Amino acid sequence: MTAKPNKLEGIEMTDRTVEISPLIYARVAGILYLLMIPLGIFGILYVPSTLIVSGDATATANNIMASESLFRLSIVSALMIQIVQIFLVLVLYKLLKPVNKIHASLMVVFALVAVPIAMLNEFNHFAALLFLSGADYLTAFGADELHAQVMFFLDLHEHGIFIAQLFWGLWLFPMGYLIFKSGFLPKFIGVLLMIGCFGYLIDSFIFFLLPTIDVTLSGFTFWGELLLPLWLLIKGVDVEQWKKSALEST
Repeated sequence: MTAKPNKLEGIEMTDRTVEISPLIYARVAGILYLLMIPLGIFGILYVPSTLIVSGDATATANNIMASESLFRLSIVSALMIQIVQIFLVLVLYKLLKPVNKIHASLMVVFALVAVPIAMLNEFNHFAALLFLSGADYLTAFGADELHAQVMFFLDLHEHGIFIAQLFWGLWLFPMGYLIFKSGFLPKFIGVLLMIGCFGYLIDSFIFFLLPTIDVTLSGFTFWGELLLPLWLLIKGVDVEQWKKSALEST
C-alpha cells in the first residue's frame, strides 16, 4: 500500500521526495524580477541622469560631492541587482527546465556572465569617488585634472554597462523561447522577451559602432520584462501543463 501525497502550502510531500510546486517558483521569480526594476531605475537611470552633466566634468564632480550618499546608494543598488539576478535566474531555471534543459542552461549562462561584468564595472564608480576624496596623494593633481579623471571613469562605467547589456539581452532570448514553447505561460510574453533581447543588443552595438547616434530601442522593447513578473506573481503557471512537461522531460 502506497502513501498518498500530502500538500502543504505549495509543497507536495510523498514517502520518498519533497516537491516544491511550480507556483512557488513562479511567485518567487515574480517577486525577484519586480525587485530588480526599482533597483535598476534608481541605480542605473535616475542617479546618473541626476548627477552627471554631459560634457561638463566640473559640474559633474560638484554634483557627486554634494550628493555623495546618493551616488554611493546607486552603487549599492547596482550591486544588489546582480545579487538578485543570480537568485532569479536559478529560480527561473527550475521553472523552465521541463521545457528544454539545454535552452534553460543557456539562459543561466548568459545571465550569469553579465553578473561579474556589471559588478566589476562598479569599480569605475568607486574610482571616481576616490578622485574626489581629497586624499593627500591627490594633491599632485589640479582641480581640473581631478574632475577630468572623474569624468573618464564615469565614461568607462557607461561603456561597461553596454557590455553587460549584451548579456542582459542574450539571456532574454532562450527565456522567451522557453516560455513560448512551454504551454504553461502565455506565448505572447515569450515573443515580447525575444523582441526585448534584440532591443538590448541593437542599443549596445549602436553605442559601440555609432556613438554619435542617441537611440534607445530597449526603452520600447522592455514590455516582456514588465509583464512576465506581473504574470508570475498574479497568475502563476498552469500547474497541470507544467507537470506534464516535467514528466515528458524525465
